[in-house]
Amino acid sequence: MSQFNSKITKRVAPPYRADQVGSFLRPQVLKEAKAQYQQGEITKAELRSIEDVEIAKLVEKQKEVGLTAVTDGEFRRTWWHLDFIEALEGIRVYEIDASGLFHGAMKKAKLYTVDSKLGFPKNHPFLEDFKYLKSVAGEHIAKFTIPGPNMIFYSGVVNSQAYLDHPAYPTLDEVAGDIVKVYRDAIQAFYDAGCRYLQLDDTSWGALFSDDFREKIQAKGFDPDELVKKFADITIEAVENKPKDMAITIHICRGNFKSSWLYQGGYEPIAEELFSRVNVDAFFLEFDNDRSGDFKPLRFIKNQHVVLGLITSKTGELENKEEIKQRIAEATEYVNLDQLCLSPQCGFSSTEEGNTITDQDQWNKLGLVVEIANEVWG
Repeated sequence: MSQFNSKITKRVAPPYRADQVGSFLRPQVLKEAKAQYQQGEITKAELRSIEDVEIAKLVEKQKEVGLTAVTDGEFRRTWWHLDFIEALEGIRVYEIDASGLFHGAMKKAKLYTVDSKLGFPKNHPFLEDFKYLKSVAGEHIAKFTIPGPNMIFYSGVVNSQAYLDHPAYPTLDEVAGDIVKVYRDAIQAFYDAGCRYLQLDDTSWGALFSDDFREKIQAKGFDPDELVKKFADITIEAVENKPKDMAITIHICRGNFKSSWLYQGGYEPIAEELFSRVNVDAFFLEFDNDRSGDFKPLRFIKNQHVVLGLITSKTGELENKEEIKQRIAEATEYVNLDQLCLSPQCGFSSTEEGNTITDQDQWNKLGLVVEIANEVWG
């Protein structure tokens, strides 16, 4: 292809030329089993056995479609983030009316706040979840996803009225320091369990480039631009001691609940702090529509990789392959082609409800990602 003339090297470490964000639509048998468990008709062990079977099937499908890194589809989770966060020490969870969120698509939601001293428990349930994924991944890379550290700092502290009314720490710096420690401990624990590809999903960054949410942040007495620097500092400190043979990436999107969204705006307000300073291996970035802005903020990328989220997970309509290739070519104005990869812009089921697409749609999307990646990067 004439527009791709950079020297390309084969990706032998994450992220991969054809990659994915991680969540998949829950199969009907899993939904039924979850309902049976909630009604007391089956035990937790019986539910987990069903989850094991469905995750193993999912992993095989990912291999068949041509992905190098496979996930557990987040099949054991209700939410992409809450299940991890509520199992931490020092977190309190409570329910709210959420009818004003996600353009009316969500009715009830659970919020969390930092209620006491934070800590990462040695028996965090996600460690066993990862070990099972690794056991069925075989020679493929077991990719695991957890919410990023600023999901706690933003939603559990600076944007939590419960926290602001009754702060659990004397200063913001002290709570930030313990969040960093939680993630350092978590990263090491996942590494010790065999994880070599960990993704931090951190949609909280979206509040810092969305005009509506920046206004809300200011109304609470915080400077959004100062928070951008604080978010970067927390992330940098959280990952700075990661093992050299472990890849850590960040996924940043604009929210995803039943194909609806929360934030809008381009990456420009956070780009310099995030892309030029944060020391992760790659950024998974949403670029599937005009709401996501253009590629210009990528000019701040240094030696990190960028996984272009050009394929939407929100609708089933399949993208035009040549148009996606053209957009990849446009991104090379700011980032070398060898630093780029391709994926859907988000997962297919950030919560157990899933997006408004079919099971076949998600496999068509991933098949297209693999096909385009093979043609662009070889």
